Amino acid sequence: MSNENINGSGWHFDKKVSIGVLVQLVLLASLIVGSWVNLQRQLDIVQHDINLLLQSQRDWQNKLDGLNERCVSYEYRLRTIEKKEKL
Repeated sequence: MSNENINGSGWHFDKKVSIGVLVQLVLLASLIVGSWVNLQRQLDIVQHDINLLLQSQRDWQNKLDGLNERCVSYEYRLRTIEKKEKL
């Protein structure tokens, strides 16, 4: 609220806090904390999903490495067979 100051022109703020304002502040704080907790939970879920994805990627990479090793060994076998046929 504005009232004239002793000097004539100034602002004066009423320092009383109503119960309504206090309730609004408490609700706002609870919403902020609730949102933060929800975000943390979602981040935990995303982290879990990323860990599963990385593990799956490692498994696929191991399978591909095994296939690559087999391909190389088959190529050596084919070269050996081709060399024997030429002789």
